[in-house]
Amino acid sequence: MPRKVIIVGAGPVGSLLGIFLAERGNTVEIYERRPDPRLAGDREGRSINLALSRRGFDALEPAGLKEEIMALATPMKGRVIHPVSGALGFQPYGKDDSEVIYAVSRGELNRALLTAAEARPGVTIHFDQRCMDVDVKAKHAVFRNEVTGISYHAEADTIFGADGSGSVVRLAMSRVPRISSSQQYIEYGYKELTIPAGPHGKFQFEKNALHIWPRGGYMLIALPNLDGSFTGTLFFPFEGEESFDTLSHHLAVDQFFDKVFSDAARLIPDLAHRFLANPTGALATIAVTPWNIDDSVAVIGDAAHGIVPFLGQGLNCALESVVLLVELLDRSQGDWSNGFKAFNQSRKADTDAVAEMALDNFVEMRDRVADAKFLLKKQVELQLEKRFYPRFIGRYAMIQFHRTPYGQALERGKINEKILSDLCKEIDSPSDLDWKSAEILIDKYFSKLG
Repeated sequence: MPRKVIIVGAGPVGSLLGIFLAERGNTVEIYERRPDPRLAGDREGRSINLALSRRGFDALEPAGLKEEIMALATPMKGRVIHPVSGALGFQPYGKDDSEVIYAVSRGELNRALLTAAEARPGVTIHFDQRCMDVDVKAKHAVFRNEVTGISYHAEADTIFGADGSGSVVRLAMSRVPRISSSQQYIEYGYKELTIPAGPHGKFQFEKNALHIWPRGGYMLIALPNLDGSFTGTLFFPFEGEESFDTLSHHLAVDQFFDKVFSDAARLIPDLAHRFLANPTGALATIAVTPWNIDDSVAVIGDAAHGIVPFLGQGLNCALESVVLLVELLDRSQGDWSNGFKAFNQSRKADTDAVAEMALDNFVEMRDRVADAKFLLKKQVELQLEKRFYPRFIGRYAMIQFHRTPYGQALERGKINEKILSDLCKEIDSPSDLDWKSAEILIDKYFSKLG
């Protein structure tokens, strides 16, 4: 039986969920606190671009959006490492040129999804409507019109919170007994800086790569945009000798960037002013158990399982979750309580695993990518995958280029690390590798997994 559904949040996750639910005959009302970005433009200094990989594109395909978004995306074949001094280094992501991740504009992605959602019969999107609260028992949400200031109630059979890491829907759920909700903040924040295009829209760094300036306790990264610019993001401690606290005035900012990120600093006009004017964001891992209350209220995406951005899987994981949830609701034959229960049981371990791997990848990007032993292991890993695929697949490849469940990728990744540690003990380069010994080790460690 079709339902009336409210979705709080018209970002990529809420829009895609609205598309799929409307295609199944449900009436969908989507409420968004911001103005329509197709009319007002992007606001609030959020990430200008995102990383999309196979999971995300596979989720967009049933909505007919894969090719449209692919045309707006820039392929990134690997990482370019910018040391304090010395030559740049390139680290490929995959075993060949087909294995790439894509930088895509958050705004362009969101606009495409909004337009696709509005084209579905049964979908209505309300902008400038802030969710103030949700009454779980009564199945109604309280909204305030941000233009008029008038508050009102809206009722539905099911209310979804796709309203991000600061979810009002999650907060309402957390007041119900036996709902566990947590936000685990890390001691690092982030600040974004645009590296503009050069003359005639020319990219000032390698276009088809993610750029990293690893500096031990912190790092700067940059992703390409279609217009030739890069979105730079500094991940930096809030407090300490080198921290956002100490970069509090123009001279300190200029001196720090000239010393630590000199090649990027010289390309950013009026750097200190832009740095001090841009907001500083916080980073947290969000966990909720369970993600629903009966068939009344549920959270999805960052509102349910938000992760830190260092693995480039926040959006990919969230879009994949939308697809899996809708599939399980289909199988429930109208009993959405059972559909939600199945979703919790099948997905929770994977979202916990990707949250753990995202935190680990921060350490990798910040500390390990310039380490000679780490680089040797990565080179050997790619060689093993080329020679022994599919028996051996790197953890990063399982996450980005395959649909391996995150929990399985985490466990197989731990085995991969044992294999790589054993093989790299006595060698200086991949050419020194004994391939027969490598094959024996792979068979030994993975034989029990089948």
